[in-house]
Amino acid sequence: MNRFTTDSVIAVIGAGTMGAGIAQVAANAGHPVLLFDAAEGAAKRGIDNTAKGLAKLVERGKMSQTDVDALLSRLTPVDALTDLAPASLVIEAIVERLEIKQQVFSQLEEICDASTVIATNTSSISVTAIGSTLKRPQNLVGMHFFNPAPIMKLVEVISGLDTDPGIASDIYALSHRWGKQPVLAKSTPGFIVNRVARPFYAEGLRAYQEGGADIATIDTLMRECGGFRMGPFELMDLIGHDVNYAVTCSVFEAFYNDQRFLPSLIQKELVDAGHLGRKTGRGFYNYSSDAEKPAAVTADAAPAPLSITVEGSLGVAEPLIPMFEAAGIRITRIDNDEVEGMISVGDATLMLTNGQFATLRASETLRPDLINFDLALDYTSAPRIALAPADQASPEALQSAIGLFQAIGKSVTVIDDIPGMVVMRTVCMLANEGFDAVNQQVCDEQAVDIAMKGGGNYPCGPIEWVNKLELSYALDVLDNLMDAYGEDRYRASPLLLRKVAGGA
Repeated sequence: MNRFTTDSVIAVIGAGTMGAGIAQVAANAGHPVLLFDAAEGAAKRGIDNTAKGLAKLVERGKMSQTDVDALLSRLTPVDALTDLAPASLVIEAIVERLEIKQQVFSQLEEICDASTVIATNTSSISVTAIGSTLKRPQNLVGMHFFNPAPIMKLVEVISGLDTDPGIASDIYALSHRWGKQPVLAKSTPGFIVNRVARPFYAEGLRAYQEGGADIATIDTLMRECGGFRMGPFELMDLIGHDVNYAVTCSVFEAFYNDQRFLPSLIQKELVDAGHLGRKTGRGFYNYSSDAEKPAAVTADAAPAPLSITVEGSLGVAEPLIPMFEAAGIRITRIDNDEVEGMISVGDATLMLTNGQFATLRASETLRPDLINFDLALDYTSAPRIALAPADQASPEALQSAIGLFQAIGKSVTVIDDIPGMVVMRTVCMLANEGFDAVNQQVCDEQAVDIAMKGGGNYPCGPIEWVNKLELSYALDVLDNLMDAYGEDRYRASPLLLRKVAGGA
């Protein structure tokens, strides 16, 4: 039987945006909630701000005034830590400093009942380390909400080395009852989301650093081809480069300088310059009122071809075929299981990127007019496609490729020849990091996908995505990235290797 009921008193320490949001979530679920903040008057201000936010929901018809009044009646500001004694669960949402969290929790152990569960909302500090100075570390659990807490569904339930498994299970069940999507994970650097998400930023930064495409183009490709709500540069500007860079450095250092988490010098330059993103008015983009946001590079119109030849299977790109047919393009199919799937249009050969330079792939296949195209979440609905021509490819071949995709209503972006292009390399690296988290017993595969969709707003779980791509193809992409760069950063997870070897 779960230790928490609707009558259980929930206490929240810290009345900032996150703490007040967590308090709102608990009150909305029917709990009496005590809100404390060390700053005088902050707890009352936090509840007042919650009331203002709820009033807007009433105006938009999202909540009734009766429900809002009931929710607010369950929120009580308190002036002292000792007032939290009745709580069955205390959730901390204060400054990210280990010694302060340890001090607060040690005080709570003296104030609260021995059965009281204490939870930390930390996003980066080890739950095990926080519990190391406590008398009852078995009562400590991580309960990592995402901002804004009333809206974001994910809660990472983190077990430290001494956390009672029964408590973690009860917090998981409680989070479910609060309307959240909880996932269980061990206390390791970055937990799930902040660990698995590192390649989303890192591969965008690497593609930009190598001149693959400009910032606006990379962001647009991740949105319009990858289906992400924001591109990596837009998201880093929103988070704040001081915060995002610090998390990357923290994970990098915690993993003993594993090159997979290597911070970017480009982002460090922004931090050093004080260009922290939206909050300072300048980051990768200029946010001044008179600044225009740059647009993605888009190819000019090219003639539509009359016919194409498709040899072999295009795999995840097969949905393109009926689109070409619907556009009136004559298609000749050649069944050949011994070759990689390809589209021939004029002199051009189009192939889904496999992580190689298009230039190297053209040389190896003796097809000088080879052009790689990037991964898309859904080729049917994606409004844009990205192409990367080999250095040997003729301008005429590139025009044929551009015209083919424009004929089915796609905007076409031509980027420089970089391994894995933009979406493919990012998705494969995200999935690889997810597999590594599973391999190291941090969580299970389902938790990775739930966490990245619920906490990162990803359009698809990365492991789910590469299963659709085919794991063997994702492994080929990673191996080719490794060959191209010679960096340990692109090493394949042992679990991915094992799955492919086992025929998954």
